[in-house]
Amino acid sequence: MITPMALEWEQIIVDSSDPIALGHWWAEALGWVVVDESEEIIEIRPEPDQMPGLLFVPVPEGKTSKNRLHPDFRPDDQEAEVTRLLSLGARRADTAQGDQHWVTLLDPEGNEFCVLGERKS
Repeated sequence: MITPMALEWEQIIVDSSDPIALGHWWAEALGWVVVDESEEIIEIRPEPDQMPGLLFVPVPEGKTSKNRLHPDFRPDDQEAEVTRLLSLGARRADTAQGDQHWVTLLDPEGNEFCVLGERKS
């Protein structure tokens, strides 16, 4: 039998053309705090000692493809949250959503994320 290793999820790395601006945008959007910031990187977390966090870094030189990952968020009030995020600079994605229980948005750099509706029982 293989003994599992202990892993702690520390953060997700987000490639960005302007890591500082995008990190501050997500900190405001999520209500998180900045725990580390330099000229090129910024790390945010829900609370200073709570993980996982998001670490925004410059896009590696020569990288041209997008990562295939996007977060989903479930707020108390979907409509109010979508309105708030749009007021912060998010925009609606041009995706055919039809009658879905989520809204797909884009952050200021065009990264997709979804704001989910009420959980179905």
